[in-house]
Amino acid sequence: MTAGRVTAGRLTAGSTAVRRDIAHGRVWTAMPYTVLADDGATLTLTARPGTAMLAPRSWTASLRAGDDAARKLGIRDLAAGHWELDHWVWRDTVVLSRFTAGEHYSVHRFLTPEGRPLHWYVNFERPYRRTAIGIDTLDLFLDLVITPDLSTYAWKDEDEYAQARRLGLIDTATHRELEHARELALAQALEHSGPFAPDPDTWTLPPPGPLPVLPTAALSTPTG
Repeated sequence: MTAGRVTAGRLTAGSTAVRRDIAHGRVWTAMPYTVLADDGATLTLTARPGTAMLAPRSWTASLRAGDDAARKLGIRDLAAGHWELDHWVWRDTVVLSRFTAGEHYSVHRFLTPEGRPLHWYVNFERPYRRTAIGIDTLDLFLDLVITPDLSTYAWKDEDEYAQARRLGLIDTATHRELEHARELALAQALEHSGPFAPDPDTWTLPPPGPLPVLPTAALSTPTG
């Protein structure tokens, strides 16, 4: 697949888009996705088990050891601007992801490789910025997990969000934006509207294809 193949400002279906978290002018994470659709504002992507990515060593260490304390140390490293990247391979689930311009959250649907829905996942983050290879954003720790039928939900990682606020990673203005985003995302989920509206074209398991590959440019210095 071709990374960052853009037509009239849009990524073409089947090409590779790299989603990166950027902090202090450096890459915090980088993961390649396959583009399903791009209308110029809303970008729909998918990732499958076996996809190789980069993530901070604190995060990969916590996953390998099952130690949540190591993950929280990563927030301290992020605030200090000092971390090492490590290789990781996406496991177990297929994820369908929808990113909308200007929004402080993206919406993801997790499925088994056979297509059975597992849960919805709302990731709160900085609004994405287009790049030559995909999009740049920054995860802001808070998450919302919702059952497949949208009937039950739970907030996740509120302790990490509080730690990030204490360390100055999330200022007052951003906190206010996220408060609004929380209300909007939850209302849409409960109303089955917006990204949660029934949409088989977006939220159905796509046909299998080659795994996207992380390009060398994924580690390039962000601009703008």
